[in-house]
Amino acid sequence: MAYAFNIIRTEIRNRVLYATIDNPPINLIDQPFVRDLIDLLDELDVDPQVRVVVFRSADPDFFMPHVDMKNIPAYTHEAARSGGPDDISLGALYRRLSEARQVTITVLEGRARGAGNEFALATDMRFASQERAILGQPEVGVGVYPGAGAIQHIVRLAGRGHAMRFILGGEDWKADEAERIGLVNASLPDAELMSEVTALAERIAGFPEAAVRLAKRRINAAALPPKEDVQVDSGFFQLLAHDQDGAARVALLMERGMQERSRTELEFGTAIAEYHGNGRVDAN
Repeated sequence: MAYAFNIIRTEIRNRVLYATIDNPPINLIDQPFVRDLIDLLDELDVDPQVRVVVFRSADPDFFMPHVDMKNIPAYTHEAARSGGPDDISLGALYRRLSEARQVTITVLEGRARGAGNEFALATDMRFASQERAILGQPEVGVGVYPGAGAIQHIVRLAGRGHAMRFILGGEDWKADEAERIGLVNASLPDAELMSEVTALAERIAGFPEAAVRLAKRRINAAALPPKEDVQVDSGFFQLLAHDQDGAARVALLMERGMQERSRTELEFGTAIAEYHGNGRVDAN
């Protein structure tokens, strides 16, 4: 059994839905992905059989690197159909993901940066490949703002100091480093990753649903940020998306392969530090 979507492939086994994101060339967060995510959440709202959802990527190098910077209005407009008049942002859509009736788990086997990392943070648990997972919040280095939940989640998970370095530094973090500061539940070898996640997902799916749902609800009540803070962060992202310095940095990164399968995207934490604010970049 499975649902039929364009970007998110699904399979259901033992009351666990495995959702695989397949959006070439590098799994950007764009309008088609947002449409599929909303449709998936709509289905899950009324599906009593699915107890746990496991998200992963079909791309070995990228989980989701960031939003489609060329089409911000398009995916924002799509996200708006998920909520009410005050819930018109990607951050609000991710909040809905956090509050889903099912337990949600992200398997990180490639690069999760920007809103891709914020997606993972919005799910209930995260497990990362020691060999291939890379996490990062490069927005500040680009000249924009992490507007889909990073600040709220990372401060709560890792503390103020680690949040400062992770967000202001814009570096790429490997799985072991992310585990050390609490951003992922565990960093595991590739050979063990899916078997560990599958065992945990099926274990939770086999427990009484009412007890799992109530426990998740109360954990969320203690740990999730107020919705008003999510709205403030979303507003800051929209504000800086029109900033001239940020636009210049994005344009230069586009020239150097941003949003393509390139060295810039593979080593984004390094690439954003090569811009000097005067149109000059270090050589490759």
